[in-house]
Amino acid sequence: MIDITLENFESDLMAASMQVPVLLDIWAPWCGPCKQLGPVLEKLEAEYGGRFLLAKLNADDEPQIAGQFSQMFGVRSIPFCVMLAGGRPVDGFVGAIPEAQIREFLDKYVMPGDGLMADEPADDVDSVDEAGADGADPALAKLLEAIDRDPSTDEPRFELVKLLLERGQVEAAQAIFEPIAAKGTGPVPDRRVQAFGMYIEAAVVAPSARSAAELDAAIAANRRDFDARFELAQTHFGAGRFTHAMDALLEIIMRDKAWSDEKARKTYVGILEVMSKPVVREPKRAPGQPGQPGGPGAPGGAPGQPPKLEVAGKVEVQPADPVIDAYRRKLSMAIF
Repeated sequence: MIDITLENFESDLMAASMQVPVLLDIWAPWCGPCKQLGPVLEKLEAEYGGRFLLAKLNADDEPQIAGQFSQMFGVRSIPFCVMLAGGRPVDGFVGAIPEAQIREFLDKYVMPGDGLMADEPADDVDSVDEAGADGADPALAKLLEAIDRDPSTDEPRFELVKLLLERGQVEAAQAIFEPIAAKGTGPVPDRRVQAFGMYIEAAVVAPSARSAAELDAAIAANRRDFDARFELAQTHFGAGRFTHAMDALLEIIMRDKAWSDEKARKTYVGILEVMSKPVVREPKRAPGQPGQPGGPGAPGGAPGQPPKLEVAGKVEVQPADPVIDAYRRKLSMAIF
């Protein structure tokens, strides 16, 4: 278990979630349900044996981070738990819900103990279907079902591509992406399709790139060796190390914005698009449910306590990710 602050937000939370799912528990000392939920989460972290990490954020000490997550999900109550994977928030729940429900939530994102491991690549897309069909991988099954249910909606396909690339299953990701690949070309390309095409391309070329030591040596010898810098960025991008890739690209952009038809800037923007979460709709919760006004998760607002919080109703928001926002600012500063 780790405590999250502004200082370690990126290194211990966002970067860690690139390697293993991280469940962030947003709590406060005055919150009774938070005290009930905390020990349950700690117990589950131990039982799951490292298949997910538990992080805790004191909302009173870090209101900026807590507020950003609240805005992202349309939630104004604690305890509030956010699941992060692949360097971004993907889901959450509110209130001190029963342990069985927490397990169901975790099992959507946490690899099963005896299931398909991240370093076991699939031979082709058929293995993706088989993994989802037999129930061995709930995350794959959920996404495959969403694609089958509505093939015209691209977002489940993007999520599946990302999941497969995170697991090193590049050929399977290519097969899933192929039906929509053409949308990323032409006079008016779909920017999101284009971005995921870049992600797949980086994953394809990364294994044949020079080693990090060789690239670092080339860059040290010539700070304007943009080919080496871009190759380094591609290796990070292909491996899902998005912030490392953008840092390498930023070095090119700051020195030569127009290099290679603005390839560095375009790739940087593509990475931001891959990291971004589309507009989401938060379902309305009934009064009395954990976290709702009158429910067990709603603080009472008594004297000396923070203002009363509540869960927003049905809302549509553009998620705000502090890491994405920070890297957008870096790009703006480099360009302008």
